[in-house]
Amino acid sequence: MDPRDPIRVMIAEDDEGIRETLASIVRAEKAFDLAGVAEDADQAIRVAARELPDVAVVDVRMPGGGAGATRGIKLRSPDTAVLAFSAHDDALTVQEMREAGADGYLVKGSPVTTIIASIQRAGDGTLGVVERKAA
Repeated sequence: MDPRDPIRVMIAEDDEGIRETLASIVRAEKAFDLAGVAEDADQAIRVAARELPDVAVVDVRMPGGGAGATRGIKLRSPDTAVLAFSAHDDALTVQEMREAGADGYLVKGSPVTTIIASIQRAGDGTLGVVERKAA
């Protein structure tokens, strides 16, 4: 990927409001391009296989499960960085997503600047394991 190319981002989130908010954040950033949206794990895998996004933001608790979606995305689009997105940041949930192949973990409720920075880092391969919302 040329560093001047926008980072292609897919959003996989079952909550329509959150999905639309994330899509709006991606659309508003010049450095990002919305590669697709999905409402459940099966749709996320299909969109990732078709669009080959640079980054997939994947809801951990969506229908079909975030871990299953992550495994399927990684199988069909191995170069896609998966950023798990959840209200739950307990060690077991984070471990489950990491074992499924997630490259990072972002807690819902994080500031927009943190979401943008996390997607940017996922796109350039410098993402940390857990990005926590500001206290």
